[in-house]
Amino acid sequence: MFDSRHIKTFHAVVTAGSYSAAARALGYTQPAITQQMKALERAVGSPLFTRVGRRMRLTEAGEALARHAEIILESLTAAQQQMSSLTRLRAGRVRVCAFPSAGATLIPEALARLAADHPGVRVELLEGEPPDSLSRLVRGECDITLAFTYPGLREQVPEELVEIRLLEDQMTVLLPMGHPLARRRAVKLADLADERWIAGCLRCRANFLHECAEQGFAPDIAFTTDDILVVQSLVAEGLGVAMMPGLVLSFLRHDKITGRALDPAARRQVSAYVLREHLRIPATALVLDELKAAAARRVGC
Repeated sequence: MFDSRHIKTFHAVVTAGSYSAAARALGYTQPAITQQMKALERAVGSPLFTRVGRRMRLTEAGEALARHAEIILESLTAAQQQMSSLTRLRAGRVRVCAFPSAGATLIPEALARLAADHPGVRVELLEGEPPDSLSRLVRGECDITLAFTYPGLREQVPEELVEIRLLEDQMTVLLPMGHPLARRRAVKLADLADERWIAGCLRCRANFLHECAEQGFAPDIAFTTDDILVVQSLVAEGLGVAMMPGLVLSFLRHDKITGRALDPAARRQVSAYVLREHLRIPATALVLDELKAAAARRVGC
């Protein structure tokens, strides 16, 4: 392996034409230059210079190394500049995997502030529901995962992940505007036992069934979809009701539906997850800070 310092000195000798001229250019002593060139020749396994009278001439090995030296030094300079940009947050890439309701609320708010303050930091968005999104984080397919857990369910989180809690998201029921219970401020699940239901992802469905069992009934699930806009459309057309997280209420797209809190209150925990060593990466830490700030601004979730 070549020492990059020796390559830099070798390039200076070639450019300056002598050890003494290279020493003056670099601010070294001539014996220091001599020692470095001897060390480089040992690493190469061949002499790099030969003397012809009072002049130095490159050997065949020296000419070959000279052709590479400038490229090597340019690459090192580019690498140093890129590392400086990353550590000073002028640049960087962060891959964030989020579930849909977080992708429609927390993510845009966080990224808007990030883009304004740190335009060189790029964020790639991926969509995924837990537990699959957590597995993607473990496999290295993303750098941050936003996921949720329900207090009534025993859910395992991979031990190598660090959890950063963002907010407690209150669960609601989506109802058509003309529904008799739409006039209430809060709704009991048991009062909707005879309704047709629209269920979401596997984790949400499991929690929904758990909550219904706690209220003493088994729901009639007519439709299952992960698409929040599809859920809203089905509810708007009177085809069913749905238990949905409070984050969804901030981007309702149908004026024929309304959301009502559950009585008793039910919540899910929304958190960001990251591999422990990634907490030391400046761009990742910055995105986490913006996500925490966006969550703190959401009152009532």
